[in-house]
Amino acid sequence: MNKEALIKSACQVIDREIYGLEVLKKNFSDAFVQAVEKMMQIKGRIIVSGMGKSGHIGQKIAATLASTGTPAFFVHPGEASHGDLGMLTKDDLLLAISNSGESKEMADIISYSRRFGIPMIAITSVMESSMARAADLTLLIPDKKTAPEACPLGLAPTTSTTTTLAVGDALAVALIEQKGFSVEEFHDRHPGGKLGNVLLRGRDVMVKGEEMPLVMANTPMSEALVVMTAKSWGCLGVLNEAGELIGMITDGDLRRHMGNDLINKTAFDIMTKNPKTVVGDMLCVEVLRLMNEKKITNLFVIDGDMKPMGLLTMHLLLQVGVA
Repeated sequence: MNKEALIKSACQVIDREIYGLEVLKKNFSDAFVQAVEKMMQIKGRIIVSGMGKSGHIGQKIAATLASTGTPAFFVHPGEASHGDLGMLTKDDLLLAISNSGESKEMADIISYSRRFGIPMIAITSVMESSMARAADLTLLIPDKKTAPEACPLGLAPTTSTTTTLAVGDALAVALIEQKGFSVEEFHDRHPGGKLGNVLLRGRDVMVKGEEMPLVMANTPMSEALVVMTAKSWGCLGVLNEAGELIGMITDGDLRRHMGNDLINKTAFDIMTKNPKTVVGDMLCVEVLRLMNEKKITNLFVIDGDMKPMGLLTMHLLLQVGVA
């Protein structure tokens, strides 16, 4: 194998697909705006369909839409012709994908949408195609003459699938923005895996209630040490009479005050005043960053009145896979 030739070929593929995307940018017009508006208006779901490579891209588009607040799923055109047309309702919208706009396998699902008044948006490279003419709206991707496939034969779907995928991403992002889709909602749809862990918030992980190591400011250290040992978090939160967090005692504080008179002091005497705290809505990755920056391993989560709601530790964050 010629190493330089392989790298050159790879770069040419990327360059051709980048060119296709640059051409695609010029194609965005009022039709895109109308497509987003129509998707916003439907009461049902986005039904995505396409054959072959268009179908593979369609499955990804449907998955992206569904995970970002727009209910959607993929229907294979072949299966649609054998009963799955029943998945489409009048409240839905059909997003039909075909580079040529002439895929014969798409005929039945297109015909069904027209017969029952189901809105249809086409993604194709040929405005004069049968699919484009049947659609309510057409989103054009560059044709093979304007932006050839990256395949050296000019046949395998490469540039065309990249541009189709980009149209799907553009629709999904536009809908996210228009709907005000939040990080919390995104996390609700991604509870598993690394992505779910990254989007966890402090309130999702913190220990709370009786598990929190808390003492009053006037608590003798002889009693405070018992609480600190029993809770096993390596720290203590110190409260005033109003239940507000005014200080924190860590293993480091104990070492700094180590002496014969430690037992005779109160939690107030030993605590570090005005400890670093976080709010429950803070992302765990942000909490971990703060811990690393301040070189601390424990943080109390407080409410708006400075009252502790929970405790976060480096160990807890690592345990749930945030790092």
